[in-house]
Amino acid sequence: MSREELESEALSLFIGIGLTEQTAKQAIVKPKFRQALVNLIKEAGVVDGCPKAQGALLYTTASKYPVNALTHRKELLAYITDNKITSNAQLDAALDHLGKVGSEQLDVQAFEEAAGVGVEVAPEQITAAVAACVKENEAKLLEERYHCNLNILLGKLRSGGGTIKWADVAAVKAELEAQVKALLGPTTEADLVKPEKKKKPAKPAAAPAASKGGNAAAEKKAESAEAWRTADPYAFLSKPEANNMVHTTIHFSDGRKMNIANSPQLLAKHLEETGGKVVTRFPPEPNGYLHIGHAKAMFVDFGMAAQYGGRCYLRFDDTNPEAEKQEYIDHIQDIVSWLGWKPWKITYSSDYFDQLYAFAVQLIKGGNAYVDHQTGDEIKDYRERREPSPWRDRPIEESLKLFEDMRRGLVDEGKATLRMKMDHKNDNYNMFDLIAYRIKFVEHPHAGDKYCVYPSYDYTHCLVDALENITHSMCTLEFESRRASYYWLLEVLGTYKPLVWEYSRLNITHNVMSKRKLNSLVTDKYVHGWDDPRLLTLAGLRRRGVTPESVNNFCREVGVTRSEGEVHLHKLDHHIRLELDASSRRALGVLRPLRVVITNLPDSHFEEVEAKVFPGRSEEGYKVPFTKVVYIEETDFRETDSKDYYGLAPGKSVMLRYAYPITCTGFSTDGSGRVTELQATYESDLTAKKPPKGVLNWVGQPAPGQQPPTFEARLYDVLFKSSNPASAENWLEDLNPESLTVIQGAFASPQLAKAQPGDRLQLERLGYFCVDPDSAPGALVMNRTCTLKEGTAKQSAAKGAKK
Repeated sequence: MSREELESEALSLFIGIGLTEQTAKQAIVKPKFRQALVNLIKEAGVVDGCPKAQGALLYTTASKYPVNALTHRKELLAYITDNKITSNAQLDAALDHLGKVGSEQLDVQAFEEAAGVGVEVAPEQITAAVAACVKENEAKLLEERYHCNLNILLGKLRSGGGTIKWADVAAVKAELEAQVKALLGPTTEADLVKPEKKKKPAKPAAAPAASKGGNAAAEKKAESAEAWRTADPYAFLSKPEANNMVHTTIHFSDGRKMNIANSPQLLAKHLEETGGKVVTRFPPEPNGYLHIGHAKAMFVDFGMAAQYGGRCYLRFDDTNPEAEKQEYIDHIQDIVSWLGWKPWKITYSSDYFDQLYAFAVQLIKGGNAYVDHQTGDEIKDYRERREPSPWRDRPIEESLKLFEDMRRGLVDEGKATLRMKMDHKNDNYNMFDLIAYRIKFVEHPHAGDKYCVYPSYDYTHCLVDALENITHSMCTLEFESRRASYYWLLEVLGTYKPLVWEYSRLNITHNVMSKRKLNSLVTDKYVHGWDDPRLLTLAGLRRRGVTPESVNNFCREVGVTRSEGEVHLHKLDHHIRLELDASSRRALGVLRPLRVVITNLPDSHFEEVEAKVFPGRSEEGYKVPFTKVVYIEETDFRETDSKDYYGLAPGKSVMLRYAYPITCTGFSTDGSGRVTELQATYESDLTAKKPPKGVLNWVGQPAPGQQPPTFEARLYDVLFKSSNPASAENWLEDLNPESLTVIQGAFASPQLAKAQPGDRLQLERLGYFCVDPDSAPGALVMNRTCTLKEGTAKQSAAKGAKK
């Protein structure tokens, strides 16, 4: 669906539950909240509408629901739609209770007591509670009379404990007003006069905070802004020792239910083998390059293990030998290391092929698998008609023999598969007799030529999780429908069962994240390879100059939640700037040089001024040559001045960064009217007058008459023009033709000539740059990682396109 269609559907649903049109429209503009409320409405089963009061409670639930208790959300929604929770007070108490319970099994009685379910408050109870409140506040009421704020008293009544907090608010308010009127009697003229505001006593001057900056407010703001760095993003997940609860319930088409949980024996054996540690895995397929979505997965898997002193496997999910390459395996290991993660062990799904084959034989012997001869199209057709395969009930011995023949290469490719005997009529298509093994006459790059049959992802993934004693099997939400098949297989084989938890995948604006689309961009040469800096592949980000710390910090702030939505690209840029500002050495350069001749200097003038590597933070510096000819940015000169302009113009003065003020006395143009040179004078006495407001970056000549070192600048903008290109049918038409602007002949200060590929720096006023691997001696290439401030990249790229 397009964005417009999604918003239209959401608006219809929101108005259907009784929200006002204004509130509904406000909810739509926030993609995360919009999707959360849409999911909630569908989960509650009220897509055709509901009473306004219920809709208000659903709206509140979508905004406040504790993420650590998502397993109980459907139960809460049932309480709302069955009119067992009817007030905000009940809902707030219910949400508070669920936040404390988390993912543990819900004690229904304790929950209902906490949320006041079924509690009825009699009129006499309301009367008695209000009378007590009026008595307690009688002096205040007699003094302030009808100027007393009754809402404060109402709040005290409802927060005072007991059953009164579950009473109808309107009934309590009416009784309070009646008893106050009985105490005070009719209103007088004095009651109608607006009281004068009491002046607040002046506060004594606050003592200076005992800190470096002495600014407590600033410190508090900084603490709040950085809270995500120290918060535990995995706290809502249960610990390994609690892995005996019911993970899920599988519903079958014949009415049967399968409650999936670890037995005490299985859990005890698991804890003995792991020592009770958290065990996770990062399981990429070695069939392509990793992107920033994989960085989030690494943050979830490696990060959780690191948080709790546990273990994380790097496990290559190599069940498709035709698509896998050593190049991808090497790349994945390189990127994992670059991001700072250290696998406990590196394993391959193919390491377990022998055990997996033995499990398959066990499935057949237990009547839970069969050899099938349907083609892919036939399986699809039968699935749509919910009809069983003609070979579903073939004898066990026959399936065992055929499966062995498949393994030995005696059955042709495409002529047979091993399918799991699950539930072909199930509403969940992932329970429709999934394929466990298929024939491929391809040598496996890791396992060799022992097998002619290879296991499917659905068969392999859960079993290797069990074999590796994974405590938390984390995956993105699109795998949620596979939860039933995951646990079905482990249950019928009697193995240990990890906790499965799905989180939202990372979607970033102005980019595509699917492997298919990324592959299309690379193979069809819309970009220059998998490490093109315009892509959000991790190789591309690294080449662009992004630090691994900024990627990990971005993933930490995004968090581990089930709320789907787009993350704006500027959030990533924010973390990139934070890291680069702290670590990038400063330098001077100009992208589009404009020659400036300082007429009151002799031709032979050569002087070195001191520039700072980290201005304001360190005295470390470097030398910059100041000569009769210097170069500034073309865009820093205008033929006509204006009040809001701080660049150079005829008769106007600017300061050359770290050097002297200059005043433009004239300019020269070519035949087309383009400015080719400025004439200026400089002021050597910096104390003579107030320095000009404008400060420009510039480059001098290494020696009089000698051209400065040059470099090629690559300026990057968003790859796609719209925020969600993946939703468009013709998504390639949305490519931004100005996503890359290449500028030849940019000038650098002399010390940059020694820069090496991978070096990061800040060119003052121009942005953060990284030396590209395409650089060669005397041919420096620099990628702009990002601008100094948000929102300037597009403007700069546009300027470059016009030149």
